[in-house]
Amino acid sequence: MRTELTKIMDQPNNNNPYEQSDRERRQKQQQELETLRLRQETARLKAAKRQRTFAWLRNTVILLVGALEILLALRLFLRLTLSNPNNTFAGFIFRVSDPFVAPFSTLFISPTNADASRIFDLNVIFAMSIYALLGALALAFLHYLQGRNPYGS
Repeated sequence: MRTELTKIMDQPNNNNPYEQSDRERRQKQQQELETLRLRQETARLKAAKRQRTFAWLRNTVILLVGALEILLALRLFLRLTLSNPNNTFAGFIFRVSDPFVAPFSTLFISPTNADASRIFDLNVIFAMSIYALLGALALAFLHYLQGRNPYGS
């Protein structure tokens, strides 16, 4: 009985102009609500894409700086342990790391042992610290560019 009554009440009554305007107003409100939800979802998707791009950039900076730090640490270790520079591996490490150490190569006079066979290369340590600081600066700059994210972490 009750369902029949609600069906009758939900049927359009063409004789009552107020009921038609109410129905039109409800439909318009529903369309506006759907439009608002669509805009919100579009904004969320845009924010998620931006966040994903910045995460990729941060990970790339971390990977590149980390690889450079490992390369320079290997160079320092090989210099400290009297490695043979004619060895294929040692020569490769020295050749690949030379461009990164070159700006700092004459900055300090590196201490050696009595027979000057072991070299504690302060220039490599200084280069490692400068590249680490530049990496941190790049990450801070990316964090600044990202700004506040209104839709999550």
